This record gives sequence, structure tokens and C-alpha cells, in this order.
Amino acid sequence: MADRALVRPEAAEEGLFSREYRTATSSSAAVMFLTGFAALAVVPILPMAARDLDGVSLFPLVAGCFVAASLLGGVLGGHWADRSGARRPLAAGMALTVVTLVVSATSTSIWQLAGGRFLDGLAAGMVAVSINTAIGQAYPERLRPRVLALMSACWIIPSLAGPPVAGLVSEWWSWRAVFFGLAALTLLPALVLVVALRSPSWQGAAAPSDDRPPRPPLLLASMVSLGAALGQYGVSGWDVHHLWCAAAGLGLLACAPRLLPAGTWRAARGLPTTVLLRGLASGTYFTIEAFVPLMLISERHLAAVVIGLAFTGSAVLWAAASWVQGRLLEDRPRHRLVAVGALVMTAAVALAVAGTLPGVPALTAASAMLVAAVGMGLLAPSLSVLSLSHSPPGRQGYASSAMQTNQNLGQITVLALSSAVLNACLGIGASELAGYGAAFGLLFVPTLLIVLFAGRARSTGAGVAAVARRSEPSSTGSGSK
Repeated sequence: MADRALVRPEAAEEGLFSREYRTATSSSAAVMFLTGFAALAVVPILPMAARDLDGVSLFPLVAGCFVAASLLGGVLGGHWADRSGARRPLAAGMALTVVTLVVSATSTSIWQLAGGRFLDGLAAGMVAVSINTAIGQAYPERLRPRVLALMSACWIIPSLAGPPVAGLVSEWWSWRAVFFGLAALTLLPALVLVVALRSPSWQGAAAPSDDRPPRPPLLLASMVSLGAALGQYGVSGWDVHHLWCAAAGLGLLACAPRLLPAGTWRAARGLPTTVLLRGLASGTYFTIEAFVPLMLISERHLAAVVIGLAFTGSAVLWAAASWVQGRLLEDRPRHRLVAVGALVMTAAVALAVAGTLPGVPALTAASAMLVAAVGMGLLAPSLSVLSLSHSPPGRQGYASSAMQTNQNLGQITVLALSSAVLNACLGIGASELAGYGAAFGLLFVPTLLIVLFAGRARSTGAGVAAVARRSEPSSTGSGSK
């Protein structure tokens, strides 16, 4: 493909401290900081918003809309950036982010909040892919590790401060103030970044028409995203209308295997199993992250600030476990670390179930979030390393895309199944806590399947340990997991 670097070749040798690099790097860092802050700050207040809008039964739809839309946003943003440079999709994504935060802040119904979260997921998918593409197009290879490290570091403070600050603001003022505040804070760096990218040296020339990448399956990705959203709505009730929506969503999700490597659903050895395990692990973690706070707020009446602290602790423990697997356990076989991480997540599921029992302290369920984060910190980076080792030459991007796609599908599917179990229990007259206990109990299935199939993801390549040493710790949150 023709060279479409966003920065002049001679400017690439000036390093990160030229004026153009300083402006773009600082603006991108500010965008990533606020993206992380928004992603981690919004999640703890969503249960409170759903309760105030009389939409607790539709909470799975609100939580799942972001993930469903980010799948489409990633495909759209990546294709747009490949064909015409990262400037336009990044600017469009940032503008949409500000608008969607205002839409969510002014919600008068659970449906408006769900719509805002869907558009926010679309924007988040575009922004994440566009920033990574911009780094690849704008910076020389020797500078990319430093820039990527800076982008990762931008999530540290949000993971520590975002959830408790959002909890305090929602307790003392309103959950709407969190959305409005994030919109105001995001507006200025978004404008600065758009202006910086309008500089002539950052204009990405479009590739010749005969050298452009083939069109991605945007229609297919749209169908899968719509199916995911319909499925989340369908499992929120048990009348005929909801069942029809669930059936339609399931039919559209049947197209999802075409976005994944052949053999994913039958756990074929190598990359297909690695992709499958990423979906199972992400689905389990996302469901714990969504349902534990909802239960603690709606049934145990725990303060939102405590939920925020649980999210903060999860972020810290995820990062710590990632550091351990990348430094202290770097010589261990990756598939074994995947199995160990899944066993830790099985313990987290047990804590979540125990937290629904009468007489058991509410903080028992909250601790499930912390333990699950440790498991994901061991498991997720190891799966990323395995996916790279299984990638055909020159197809690392395809492997990364498949991992991201099934991560989103796993989150949507496992959350939908758990929601269906919860609503089925409520439909037969069980108590709310009993329903949550059954929903959490379902999560034993994916964690034990990961333990069972981890060996099928084993890598025989010699470069796995070297790749592991270069792997970066993962960060938590609805848009980054």
C-alpha cells in the first residue's frame, strides 16, 4: 500500500519534542486520559441511572449497547482510517463522544440512556482504532513503543480516581452531573486534537483506488451489532414481544462466525481456541462487573462510592496481575497461565454467588470483582501473546481484530444468558437475590470451559517468551477490556 504517513518523513527524525509532535502527542494523551476516565467513571453510576429511570429490568440492554456498538465502531473506524488516514474518523469519533455524553446526561427514559450508550460505544470503537492507526501512520517505528506506553499510562489515574469520584458526585449531586462533567472536560482536548490534525503535515493522502484495502464486512458487522442489541432487549422480559426480539437477535448473531477464524466454536487448536477463550473470559468478567454493582445498589443498598472503590481496586489488581505474568512468570507456558487465571475467576464466581445468600456480608459480592480482576490480569495478556504466536505471517492485524470481535460477542452473549436466567427466576416467583445467585452460578460454565480448553491454545512457537516480555499490562473498563 502506498505510504500515507501523517507526518513528513523529515519530521519523523525530530523526535517527540518537535512542535507538531508535542501538540499531537499531548492532545492524544489528553483524549486517552479522558476516554479512560469516561469509560471507568460511567460504569459505576449506570445502575443508579437505571434505577432512577425505572429501567432496572432493561439494565442489560444499557450495559450491552456500548459493547454491541463498539464492535461496529471498530470495524468502521479501522476501514475509514485505512482508506483515508486516521484524522477524519478520529475527529468524528471525538465529536460524537461529546454529543453522546450530553444525550445520556439528559435522559428522561431508559431508552434514551440506552441510545446514548449505543452511540458512545460507536464513538469509542472509532476513537480507539483511529488513535492506534494514527500512531502507526504518524510516528517512526523507533518512537512507537514510547507513544504506546504513554497511551497506556493515561489509564492509570482514571482507574484510580474515576470510579470513586463518579460515585461521590452521584451521591452528593446527581448521576447526570457525571455525564455533563465528562462532556465539558472532553470538549476542549477534542477541539485541540481536531485542530492539530488539520495541520498540513498531518493530512493523510488517500491511497490510490487500486491500492486501497478491500471493503470490510460493514453490513455483516452492522447486523451482528443489531442482533446483539436486540438480544439484550429480548432477555429483559418474557412476553411475546420480547421473545420475538430475542429470536431476531439470535438470528442476526448467527452471522457472527463469519467474522471469526474457522473452527472457533468447536475449539479448533491454535488461534480459533484462543479467540474462543477470550470471548468466554471477557463475557464472565463483564457480567460480574455489570451485575454485582446492580445487585449491591438495588438489593443491598450499598453506597455508590463503595462500588466506585471496588472498580478502582479491580483496575489496580488487574494491572498488578498483568505485571506479574509479564515479569515474574514470563517463562511459564502461556496456556497454563490461562488455566490458572480461569481458576481464579471461578473463585470470583463463587464469591459472587455467596454474596447473594442471606446473612452473608454484601462486601463478599464486592470482593468478587477484585478476585475476577486478578484472574483477568493473568489470563488476558497470556491470550494476547498466544494469538500473536498463532498468527500467520503478516496477519497479526487479523488475529487482533478477531480477538476484539469475540471479546465483544462474549460479553454480550454471556450477559444475555445470565439476564435470561435472572428474569426466568423472577418470572417463577423467586426472590431478587435468588435470581442473582442463579445468574452468577451460570458463570461457572465459561470459566470451567476455559480450564478445559486451555491446552488447545498451547503454542509451539519459540518466540512466545520474547513476545510475552514485550506485552503490555491490560486495563479495565467497558470500552478497553
